[in-house]
Amino acid sequence: MEVPMGFAAKLWSFIAFLPFFSLLLTLGLLKAALIGPVAVGITLVGNSAVIIGLWPAHCIWTYYCMARSKKLGLVLKILVLLSLPLPLVLWPLLGIVGSLLGGVGYGIFTPLIATFESSGENFSDKFYHCFADGCWSTIKGSLTVVQDFTDFCFHSYFSYMDDLIEKIPADAKPMDIKLARLPSCLLACLVGVPVDVLFITAVSLWKSPYMLFKGWKRLLEDLIGREGPFLETVCVPFAGLAIMLWPLAVIGAVIGAVISSFFLGLYSGIVVHQEDSLLMGLSYIIAVISMFDEYVNDLLYLREGSCLPRPIYRRKMISSLITKMLDNNDLKNKRQASHISKLVSQQSGTLKWAVQQYKPMQVWDWLFKSCKVNGRILIHNGMIDLKDIEECILKGDCKKLGIKLPAWSILQCLLASAKSNSSGLVISDDVELTRTNAPRDKVFEWFIGPLLIMKEQLKAFQLDEKEEICLIELFMKCKNDNPEEWDSTEFSSSDNVRRAQLQAIIRRLQGLVASLSRIPTFRRRFKNLLKLLYVEAVEAKASDNHVGEIFAAKNGGRNSVQNDDRGVREETVNKAEYSTIDMENGV
Repeated sequence: MEVPMGFAAKLWSFIAFLPFFSLLLTLGLLKAALIGPVAVGITLVGNSAVIIGLWPAHCIWTYYCMARSKKLGLVLKILVLLSLPLPLVLWPLLGIVGSLLGGVGYGIFTPLIATFESSGENFSDKFYHCFADGCWSTIKGSLTVVQDFTDFCFHSYFSYMDDLIEKIPADAKPMDIKLARLPSCLLACLVGVPVDVLFITAVSLWKSPYMLFKGWKRLLEDLIGREGPFLETVCVPFAGLAIMLWPLAVIGAVIGAVISSFFLGLYSGIVVHQEDSLLMGLSYIIAVISMFDEYVNDLLYLREGSCLPRPIYRRKMISSLITKMLDNNDLKNKRQASHISKLVSQQSGTLKWAVQQYKPMQVWDWLFKSCKVNGRILIHNGMIDLKDIEECILKGDCKKLGIKLPAWSILQCLLASAKSNSSGLVISDDVELTRTNAPRDKVFEWFIGPLLIMKEQLKAFQLDEKEEICLIELFMKCKNDNPEEWDSTEFSSSDNVRRAQLQAIIRRLQGLVASLSRIPTFRRRFKNLLKLLYVEAVEAKASDNHVGEIFAAKNGGRNSVQNDDRGVREETVNKAEYSTIDMENGV
């Protein structure tokens, strides 16, 4: 379908679009009315059962870990133990209400959006997909939400608590607060919370009409002119759906600002404690309002900066402010960067195709695809035992494979990136992830930043081919706590400093993956991946035994091989359901 050119063609396209959009909207709302209650019921009942069932264990274990933690000082520990009853009591209420609201949103919008997606060019039988899409997939998605929530409450939570009671190095100091500063901190919080909530809410409400009408203006321009995000999906009337749902996005932004203002006000107490100055905390209370106003102005492309006062609330900010004032080039570069950012966000024709912004889900998919490829190699080389996979699938004990396999896959990526002299990470032959095209997501910024540093460190080592081959065995079999572990291995370098530095990179990488493994979707997708690898490995083993059976039959050893092969085949039958689950859910 060609993009309409000229006013008359655009007007006719807009008029013809209205009945098509109305029919799809009516059908989508009807499907949401039928499927939505089922999705809400599954999400609400499932999550509520998990919350209520694990709540006693969460309460007891939280108190136990807080009391035993060596990372918290005595004063901070007592303060946390005294304040724990409030969040522990509120958790079931907030969790159940959040599950209800999340189930309602998921049950309504998923069938609605699926109805519009089914009218795209990727579907051959559009009539069937308009009615079928978003029904069964929404129900399965609700079950997946419950599964991920269960993983978070049952595995991720206890993993966080285990970190809290780990031993700290002898030279490390526990985190603590000073009693002399506590009254000033509490005073700052008592002042900051009402002030910041009031003024940030006022700024949000004042700017919300701008956000509403600017969004509508942009969406209508894209709808009529077939530009912006609707150029590629010219046959799909997502513009009309976005126009209708845009007020909900504005309301959600205002609610998010109000909720965040409460925590911004509480942060003033931390500023007081860090700076040991009540004046700095009061300055932060005023400055954060100005920073929020400037952030909103940048988001809506209004005037730069803010007319509100912004006092200095950090002592380090004074010296940095002087440096910036002396550096005129910094201001010039900032304006250029702001201009480029505005062009990209407005989808300017100049930079629209110059920078391809990758999404977090794409990076997430690349990680699991890499784990699948490297998992097959490690199983074939005997670095991964099938018993380890069985323990993870059947017993849920994935502490070893859940860290080692993803960490090794990422290390392979770092080594390839270091060899290629890339400025970022070489994800595949045709994909390079840099700070420019990386997802604009705080979690992935926290994840990619350390990886780029580790890549530069590996580049400085200049590992030869023999060292890289030996590194896989060291990575999978050793704990890598001290350089002496590598003495009995074939690692060519005998430099203990070099070994210790490589082991430090390995430990940092494993710690990074350990944090990633606490994301709810990680455990589900990783177990699906292991199920697929297990079935492939068992089938390969059965095939090899079948060849051995034929060979043994020719040499008179048929009976013994038959018994071995029978056991493998029974195991394959018992595990065959994993491949079906994997085909349905995807890896």
